[in-house]
Amino acid sequence: MLAKTFRNPLFWLCLIGLALASVLPLWVSGYILGLLTVAYYFGVFSMAWDLLFGFAGEVNFGPTFLIGLGAYTAGILNGHGIGIPLCLLAGAVAAVIGGLVLALPALRVRGPYFGLTTVVAVLILQNLIVVFADTTGGEIGLTVPDVISIDAATNYWIALGFMGVSGLILYAIAVSPVGLILQASGQDPVEAGALGFNVAKHKLAAFCVSAVFSGLAGALFVFYMGTASVGTLIDVSVGVQVIIGAVLGGRRTIVGGVLGAVFLIAAGEVLRPLGSLSTFVVSAAALAVILFVPAGLLGILTRQGRGEGHRA
Repeated sequence: MLAKTFRNPLFWLCLIGLALASVLPLWVSGYILGLLTVAYYFGVFSMAWDLLFGFAGEVNFGPTFLIGLGAYTAGILNGHGIGIPLCLLAGAVAAVIGGLVLALPALRVRGPYFGLTTVVAVLILQNLIVVFADTTGGEIGLTVPDVISIDAATNYWIALGFMGVSGLILYAIAVSPVGLILQASGQDPVEAGALGFNVAKHKLAAFCVSAVFSGLAGALFVFYMGTASVGTLIDVSVGVQVIIGAVLGGRRTIVGGVLGAVFLIAAGEVLRPLGSLSTFVVSAAALAVILFVPAGLLGILTRQGRGEGHRA
């Protein structure tokens, strides 16, 4: 498996990309570093979502449910004097617990019903945040006392390092035997079950892994922004952005989610002078890529690599 990884052009492309990204603070302004920091966290959101959809075949229309649980748990605990490391751990644990509570009943249904269940979970979380406004900050938002750093370069490197480690772990899972079982379960769960694989167990494991990285990224994002709100973390539109980023970069590539997230954040900022029209232009461009290049940019490279492997 290790030799196969070294022969994969995608591995070297990612390595070169990380090397170039690591020296950006030496050349670009703090404003651009801030945009990329946000993009990297959204990249982790998209990679975690791709593991569940691209490999397990489960359409999670509510990725912000897990993100929001991690973010608000960490923020609320920090407001009660808990240190950042424990808050990050608690955010990841809360996302896993919430993911289990959601996945256990949701995985019993098929087709669009699973997706609808995840959307309802997001709406419930939004309502709970408003109802318990004394604790969560409600519609105004929750302000956390601590931040990881006030230095733009430090925040950038933390986000880049977290994204790199997350991508490595998620990609390793995807290309492992577990990832192959997830693909089989997603494509034909009946046949996978007939071969002796526990489909429900593997999909539940994928949901938990996705929850860990979503919750931890959400918690880190809160300590970068210094605040948490429904509009920036839990709103359905944020979830759509996460999903588009994963599909745009390339379904079933994991790391493609980073490319999609960077594109969306950068394009939205470049087109900001257009006002409300910028959202339409970015959405239209993303839709065009999804329609005419369904595999995404990194998906094309991955497919070519697999084709060469089959011919060999």
